Amino acid sequence: MTKLNWGMIGGGEGSQIGPAHRLGALADGRFALAAGALDHRPEEGRAYAQRLGIAEDRAYGDWTEMLAGEKGRDDRIDLVTVATPNATHFEITKAFLEAGFNVLCEKPMTLTVEEGEEIVRVARKAGRICAVNYCYSAYPMVRQARAMVRAGELGKVRLVVTNFSHGHHGDAGDADNPRVRWRYDPAMAGVSGQFADCGIHALHMASFICDDEVEKLSADFASTIPSRELEDDAMVNFRLSGGTVGRLWTSSVAIGRQHGFDIQIFGETGGLRWMSEQPNQLLYTPVGGRSQIIEKGEAGLHAEAQRLSRVSIAHPEGFPLAVANIYCDLADAISGETRDGLPDAEAGVRSMAAVHQAVASARANGAWVDARPPMFR
Repeated sequence: MTKLNWGMIGGGEGSQIGPAHRLGALADGRFALAAGALDHRPEEGRAYAQRLGIAEDRAYGDWTEMLAGEKGRDDRIDLVTVATPNATHFEITKAFLEAGFNVLCEKPMTLTVEEGEEIVRVARKAGRICAVNYCYSAYPMVRQARAMVRAGELGKVRLVVTNFSHGHHGDAGDADNPRVRWRYDPAMAGVSGQFADCGIHALHMASFICDDEVEKLSADFASTIPSRELEDDAMVNFRLSGGTVGRLWTSSVAIGRQHGFDIQIFGETGGLRWMSEQPNQLLYTPVGGRSQIIEKGEAGLHAEAQRLSRVSIAHPEGFPLAVANIYCDLADAISGETRDGLPDAEAGVRSMAAVHQAVASARANGAWVDARPPMFR
């Protein structure tokens, strides 16, 4: 099998997300790391790229140099990952799509709805893939949950409850730490803090498992540490287009919670619960019956869960392998095989519309607002 050439922008030495992308992209031998502009400091980025095995002439100082260098190559990259600060996602993603490259962008895909809609249009015109790294949706047991909902095993879904809450930004004395401060600075994070950072993972998961889109929402935002301009806690009520009721809590000041991402789906004939800290298990309760634990790797799972289960039952599969599943789906899609679960630019712009509308709702004391991007209304 010929490997696809892969390039990365951002995710340099010491970054939080870079190692997960490199482990994920290279895990199955589908991609080879061929090019990179890994650091905002050109020389450090070039040096680190070469330590990772990238050839000197493809270890670039910045993304513009990488774009110019890759466009003219016969062995140009098949996919570029954008893992830079949020405010740069739009410009880089748009430029690479227009030049005919497939893109995997870290979330949020853009900072504005207008930029998100432009990315959707550019990707369509270019005929290229633009995916967004909602990697939690690629855990095998999340795919199992979606397949069960689609198969009608829960009946009509009435209610979805989800949260993504942690306490790692709960120390007011740590508020000036640069690794924390930028998340609550509108100049760097955009219009929203915690909801745009973590809450949209929970909102995307609700849409993904229920196989439906968020239509409207009502939000309450709070900055519990006074120095923060953007929210560090949010409660969002929402409705899916099919009528499902949604409840979402997201917080970065929930001291005692580590990761805190879980989702519960309640249907007419059963309920499901998945927790990211125990990702190998899906809890299923049929109406009138006992709760059951469905284990990753066991017999009888739906095909999507079986396809993405990598190690035998009772052995843990963690975050980098969920990222790896995104890259597997990307490799299939680049090769012409449709992958239904791949989060695309439309998912990215829907998330950004939800963020902006949640901000508007919170400013209007929780008024219900249309959560859809204009292009999908």
